Amino acid sequence: MTRSRVSLLSALALLLPLTPLALGGQASAAAPGPAAGRAVPPAPAPLAVVNPGFEQGAAGWRFTAGTGVATNYPHGASRLAYLDAGPAMKVSQTVTASGRGTYDISAWIATGGPNGRYVARVNGTVAAALTLPSATNYRRYTLSRITLAPGDTLEIAFESGDGWVNADDVMVSPASPADPRISSSDPKIVEMFDWSKRKANSWVHLPGTRGPLDVDENHTGGSGTGTYAASYWAGYANRSGYYSRDTAHQLAGAGVLALNAENRTMLRSFAASATPEHKYYPAWALNFDAKTYLSIDYRGPDNFVREVPATFELVQKAEEAYRWSGDRSYLDDPVLWNFYRHATDEFVTLHDGLKDNGAVKVAEGTGQGIFQGTASYNEQSGEPLAEAGDAIGSQYQAYLAMASLARAKGDRALADRAGAKARDLKAYFNSTWSGTGSGADMVRGYTTDGRALTGWGKENSWFMPMKQILDPGPRREAYLDYIDQQASGPGRPDNIEALTYLPDTFFRNDRSDTAWKWMKDVYDHKDIQHVNTKQGTNGDYPEVSFTLLGQTVEGLLGVAPDAPAHALSTLSRLPSGMDWLRIDDLRIGDSAFSLRHDGKTRSSLTHTSGTCAYTWEARFPGTYPTLKVDGVARPARTKVVDGVTYTYVTPLVAPGRTVTVEAG
Repeated sequence: MTRSRVSLLSALALLLPLTPLALGGQASAAAPGPAAGRAVPPAPAPLAVVNPGFEQGAAGWRFTAGTGVATNYPHGASRLAYLDAGPAMKVSQTVTASGRGTYDISAWIATGGPNGRYVARVNGTVAAALTLPSATNYRRYTLSRITLAPGDTLEIAFESGDGWVNADDVMVSPASPADPRISSSDPKIVEMFDWSKRKANSWVHLPGTRGPLDVDENHTGGSGTGTYAASYWAGYANRSGYYSRDTAHQLAGAGVLALNAENRTMLRSFAASATPEHKYYPAWALNFDAKTYLSIDYRGPDNFVREVPATFELVQKAEEAYRWSGDRSYLDDPVLWNFYRHATDEFVTLHDGLKDNGAVKVAEGTGQGIFQGTASYNEQSGEPLAEAGDAIGSQYQAYLAMASLARAKGDRALADRAGAKARDLKAYFNSTWSGTGSGADMVRGYTTDGRALTGWGKENSWFMPMKQILDPGPRREAYLDYIDQQASGPGRPDNIEALTYLPDTFFRNDRSDTAWKWMKDVYDHKDIQHVNTKQGTNGDYPEVSFTLLGQTVEGLLGVAPDAPAHALSTLSRLPSGMDWLRIDDLRIGDSAFSLRHDGKTRSSLTHTSGTCAYTWEARFPGTYPTLKVDGVARPARTKVVDGVTYTYVTPLVAPGRTVTVEAG
């Protein structure tokens, strides 16, 4: 999708003079969205900042000598706060909390020299502070997990240093329900996870905040205001909305932070938008009110951005959100349930007609661009694609998710039909659709005139093994080699958000070292300017931090949650050189856990809080006749998952208990 950055907070300041707010974001021109059946709007935010973008001049803020409001270098819109170089200068605001909570306070800051400070004080005592580096381009800084009681005062302050300081667009976020912590023999993963956790949480909106709707880079003032729902940024921060593609990819990281309310709200809003009028496509993006369509991407029911893989990914991610949270609304809410059914049935039928696939149905794009419906996430290829590897792979996973959700709901017939569709689609893909080639000869799509496409297709290449539609074996291994070679060389995407898929691709195909290589690559480029210079640094793109969280837990630690069944499985995917890895405060449903892997042969799980015992499927690669459970050998079972054989046992881990399983 096309994105860039402007100040949402600054736009809000223009729209709501002297109105307290607790947020920052972006939007575009007005577009109606699905309002019927929505929940009661949330209560006003319990913590509010006046004039967060300085568009009302000095209102709400205190300025010492040598400071003020300027127009020369705003982060967005037209104004900013500045501090000259030198000692003892400050721009500050003190607000009073009306409710109890823990918060993150973020701001966009640029500096002409080091040693400026960004500080939060609670009742006059420093609660969090950052010493600012020299960085003339705006970066987003966050003071994390500041706890307030009703009546507490919070001072937000920018203090001078060795060079000028510019500050803009303050935002208040609720601290995430979970506070997961990583420890390891490898300090790199500890540093990476800690940064990702803080950065991801800084994108979460405080429900009840009044904010602008339909702000974007072309409409910085927006088209009105609304009450923001539980949600987080998924897309550019110069738009007042979240995107289906980004939401799908960020959902696992949000699950690690236990942002279950946000995941449910956002998924449901997309589900509600997938109407018959839209031919069961969900809207591409919604405003943070979770009900109006973001107008830069929506011009009308026949003219809005839509990409085939997103419809299917949202079904898959709803099933994953159900497993993380245990929330039965994923089964019982008719808006969500009808979306799953339509996406895996009528949607496919309505969008299958350009290419003859025999008895198997494959959802297609038009080959005419994103506002007419495109088959692939690769918007820049210029290829008139009817069918694409990322779409067909996502369709396969949507069928599997539908089967899983139907089983959980007790609809065996629907589960069987969806399972059969998944098997038939995968068999067709491997025998016919993608041909017999491998590497550069693998088919990754078909044009509207029926030509098979091979070579490098970015998303429509790496999604095929990532979605596990490729059969295991030499053909898949050759294609994984090809993907790594292309992404490491001439085919490397320019945009960091595309690279965030590569760890997922390699973890899911048993290539831990390569996956870890790409996690480090993404993280090591976080302070580099994004290819879209208005976006800021790569690290200020929300997808980066959220995906690194998910890849640590689902990838390196191999956690697969199943909160509805009070179960989880784990598999050590530690790369070479990482001797051990541990996570604390891992939330699954209403329980919390600590998990440690030592190499690939020893795992320990502690059920630190909860009300029900969990069944732990402790997996180890390879075949062993027995596994030791707390030092006692037990008969073990084996299973083959996507071509890899695992040995496992399933001890019951009650609250307060620690269980250790060893192989070999």
